[in-house]
Amino acid sequence: ETDVRITCFRALCCKGPPPARPEYDLVCIGLTGSGKTSLLSKLCSESPENVVSTTGFSIKAVPFQNAILNVKELGGADNIRKYWSRYYQGSQGVIFVLDSASSEDDLETARNELHSALQHPQLCTLPFLILANHQDKPAARSVQEVCLINVTTLCLVFVLMLPHWNLKTCL
Repeated sequence: ETDVRITCFRALCCKGPPPARPEYDLVCIGLTGSGKTSLLSKLCSESPENVVSTTGFSIKAVPFQNAILNVKELGGADNIRKYWSRYYQGSQGVIFVLDSASSEDDLETARNELHSALQHPQLCTLPFLILANHQDKPAARSVQEVCLINVTTLCLVFVLMLPHWNLKTCL
C-alpha cells in the first residue's frame, strides 16, 4: 500500500517543470493602417476595441502550443519606416502586412518597402510571410492580383531566388 502511494505521489507531483517551448524572434512590418496591430492583438486573444495604431514599436509574445513567437511590431508611419532596419538584428523571420484594399499610391509605397526589406542583409535569408490583409473590404485585391503586382514590380528573378517567402490572405 505504501509503495502504491509513493508511486502515485511521484506520478502526480514529481514530474518537474514542463519542457520549455522554443522561442522565435520575428519582425512585423507594413504601412500604417495595414492591420499589424490588429493581427497581433487577435493572435494574443486581446479585445479588438482597444487597438491603437503603433507609434514606434511594440513587442508581443504570441503563445502557441509548441512555440512562442516574440514579435517586434514596427510602426508604419513615413517618419518611422526609415528606422525599421535598427530593429532587424536577431530576427528569425519577417511578417509583412499589406493592406490589399489600399490606394495605388499606398500599394506602390508598400511594394517599395517590401522590396527594401527583401534586400536588407539582415533579412534577405529569412523566411517572409506576406499577409494580404483586409480581404473583407470591397476594394480588396485577390492573392493573385497582389502577387502579380508585387512580383512583377520586385523583379521576378530576385524574388524567385528567395526560397523562403509565402503570400497569404487574412481579414
